[in-house]
Formats: sequence, C-alpha cells, structure tokens
Amino acid sequence: MSDDIATLRRILCDGRTVAIVGLSADWHRPSHFAAKYLQQHGWRIVPVNPRYEQVLGERSFAALEDIPFPVDVVDVFRRSEDVLPFARGAIDIGAKCLWQQIGVQNLQADALVRVAGLDSVMDRCMKIEHARLFGGLHWAGVNTRVISAKRPV
Repeated sequence: MSDDIATLRRILCDGRTVAIVGLSADWHRPSHFAAKYLQQHGWRIVPVNPRYEQVLGERSFAALEDIPFPVDVVDVFRRSEDVLPFARGAIDIGAKCLWQQIGVQNLQADALVRVAGLDSVMDRCMKIEHARLFGGLHWAGVNTRVISAKRPV
C-alpha cells in the first residue's frame, strides 16, 4: 500500500483523470462531495455508476471498461468485499493507481494491483489527502503531519 507522503503527493499531482466507482448523484453522499471537490480543483472526474446517465455534468459509465479514454486513478466508493472486480478493471484499462476510500480495505485487490505495477492506496480519501497535503487544511488547525516552511508546488 502506498501511503507515504511523497507517494501520495505524486499520485495526486500526476493523476488528473479519476474514475470514481460508485459516484452518487445525491449531493449529500460522501462520493458526491469528494468528486465535486476534485472537480473544482482541476481533476477530470469520470462517474462509474450504471444507475445514472450523468453526474456533476459528466457522462456516467456503467463499467470501467466502457470508458473510451485513459484514466489515471480508479477511486472506489464501494464495500471492501466489492473491490476486487474493480481492481481487475483498473489493471485492464491501464490505470496507474487503485484508490480505496476511507473504510474500504481489500487486501487481495491491493496485492493484485501492486503485482501489476499500479500504486495502491487504502482507507484514505482523495479529497482529504489533497486538502492535507496541498490545500489549506493546516490553516484550520488540523495536524496534517507535514512540517515545512515552503508551500508545496
């Protein structure tokens, strides 16, 4: 699992197209909140949810394999036991990272993608990690565990 600060920063800087598996169109769901944040901070979000035609102004796809363009990160908002097929899908579409959201930890999926050469992040939120490492979370008094006199570029 990739959870050191340097790796998380690299993933967040390099991965600008994010397929969000389980993205909900309901504004009060955590997936919607995180996707909207990412979208507002320059990421291209790609909803992956067969229930919707469109979420946050972006076309929604029924499966990862239906996405006709490259994806950098596959961000999974599903139960831990549901992750393995999405890990295989991330490998099949050539993604660079499988990101399992807070509360989601599938060790088999983690091992599978790491053997295939992908980065793997478990039990973390892209929105929170971006705010912690690049945003203004530290200005609110939150201990980000990052000590630096320089602003990250």
